[in-house]
Amino acid sequence: MIWWYKGRRLTAVVLPGLLAFALLAAVAHGESVALPGLIGTGGNLLFLMHITPLIVTGTLAHSLAQRLPEAEDLTVRPLPLYDVALALGTVAAALSAAVTIGALADSSTAYEAGRNTLFLTGLMLLAGAVHPQAATVAPVAWVFIAAFVGYRDFHRPWPWAVTLHPAGYLPTFLFCLAVFLCGLVALRHTRRRPTS
Repeated sequence: MIWWYKGRRLTAVVLPGLLAFALLAAVAHGESVALPGLIGTGGNLLFLMHITPLIVTGTLAHSLAQRLPEAEDLTVRPLPLYDVALALGTVAAALSAAVTIGALADSSTAYEAGRNTLFLTGLMLLAGAVHPQAATVAPVAWVFIAAFVGYRDFHRPWPWAVTLHPAGYLPTFLFCLAVFLCGLVALRHTRRRPTS
């Protein structure tokens, strides 16, 4: 297990990513910018908290892509379970940080960052099961597509733009949780190739 820990670069990649996520959530949970709308006539409001989950998805995707072929080719080790535990633990830590910051700062956008981390990590894992390089691209593409075309008008996101929905909307949370769980299943059954 020590070689897996070192191979996945948990201390060098995942832990700093989680710390950066928590720090950014604590400092900039209320910051937003108005972006031009590509479909409607009004602008779109993008909170920094809509982008911060990309720190978690990016570092986790990089960590999961690290391979030690000489050790991982042995079938006696439960590597997929280790990777699932890594993804679950990383998202649980990010979600805990977001909920704590949301409670202490009374910030709904911090709660949204936690919920969006569930969805975007699930999306990353599902995309990675299709093609390894899609794992990093899919969450980034989702965030920016939603930012530019996800609103019907100012403050009213389309139903498909789940990362823009208010924090307290239970159906969106349940959908994001379902996508994350599907991503974990996909990760469990994905045979990854060694990185070159």
